[in-house]
Amino acid sequence: MRAAATAAVLLFAGSVHAADENKDVDLIPQAPAQAQAASPVPSVDRGNQRIYVENALGFSSLRDDLLVPQPPPLPPRWEEHLFADARLQWPVAPNTFVAYSGRLSLVAQEDLGFPNRGNLTHDLRELYASAEPRPRDYLDVGRINVKSGVALGFNPTDFFKTRAVVDPLTADPSALRENRLGTLMLRAQHVGERATVSALYAPRVTDPAPIGDDRYRGFDPLFDRTNGTNRWLVKASAQLGNGVNPEAMLFGENGQVKTGVNLAESVGQSTVVYAEWAGGRQLGIADQALAFGRATGSVPASAPDVISQGNDKRFRNQLALGVSYTTESKITFNLEYHYNEAGFSRADWDRWFAVGEGRPDSSPVTRELWYIRGYASDRQEPLQRHSVFLRADWVDFLVPKLELTGFVLADATDGSTLMQLEADYARSDLWTYSVLAGGTTGGRRSNFGSLPRAASALFKATRYF
Repeated sequence: MRAAATAAVLLFAGSVHAADENKDVDLIPQAPAQAQAASPVPSVDRGNQRIYVENALGFSSLRDDLLVPQPPPLPPRWEEHLFADARLQWPVAPNTFVAYSGRLSLVAQEDLGFPNRGNLTHDLRELYASAEPRPRDYLDVGRINVKSGVALGFNPTDFFKTRAVVDPLTADPSALRENRLGTLMLRAQHVGERATVSALYAPRVTDPAPIGDDRYRGFDPLFDRTNGTNRWLVKASAQLGNGVNPEAMLFGENGQVKTGVNLAESVGQSTVVYAEWAGGRQLGIADQALAFGRATGSVPASAPDVISQGNDKRFRNQLALGVSYTTESKITFNLEYHYNEAGFSRADWDRWFAVGEGRPDSSPVTRELWYIRGYASDRQEPLQRHSVFLRADWVDFLVPKLELTGFVLADATDGSTLMQLEADYARSDLWTYSVLAGGTTGGRRSNFGSLPRAASALFKATRYF
């Protein structure tokens, strides 16, 4: 299976990189705030395709006074990415097409070395065939990036986000949703006049990969990230009128079932309120992480739990509540509250710091403590239990074609923050220049203030074709 998949990747990699849009009719219509979710890119109408080449040069400033030192490898202080990116569709028969989305990257960064197999990578985001055997009925098979949820900062119902992000150049969740790896699956959809139903099955094709450094992945499609378990999803949505658009879903993974609901409602022309909820039986995130580490060999089977949240599997909730508002001057604000019942409480954080303080980065205890944080990041789950997210997007900021996008994610328990600000200037339909700055704030015993990266900057130049 791996050999065949790799051959397919090599076959398509020569076409520069590509495409999507996965026709996942994610059925809650995009309200004004959600329509602004991802940073816009100039579009050249060449059918269903987007091809561009981008150079991104980044720098980071690291903290040297961490109470719990992070084991290597640390985030690189500098990195250079030159990549070709494409999203393409080819019609192959009436009502049938093949879609491809991927990125070929030439990478240089601190401690990577040159030349080696980590300098050239290919990320196969999507490669699937889609057919419409009857009007409004669709069948898709292949690697597909399935996205669910109405919130911007955290999506409890986005069940296929786990382990799908590689080499993120931004912390913006909206951008990460678009550039992550898809999952091998079979999907069927029916799009009705006022309701839509879809079902999908994603099989396990290999053992799940340990959490670790993927710098040397080369052309590996990483199915051990996206298809290490059997998963299925059924969801249905309806348009009830008056701007109310509910969606319900049922998700299963290895015998565990979760339910989810999305709801968005327009309030006037400029305001949208929305909610996203998911729930199911699960462990706390620290116990999840250590169980996964033992199953994949990253944590010794005989190692005791460095910390535990009770090791009890019970029903836990995840929630995102939000409101968006778009002004007449084309500024869109999103304010959200996030809740992850499996996340760390203040007492959990106190234990994390108490156990790790003063230990060297080579200590097995230190490695397990940071493994828990790496697990949460790998699954794109908030480690904090309560957080507040504010995002603003300003189109035509001061001058035409200059867009300013920024967000602040605050841990509501300790007040520490993750922040990012990005400016994108479309010099023409073919060229865009961008500057991105980000950072974390907080005390040494806080969530974001205890991360090794204190600040970062990224400079991008993009050429579209």
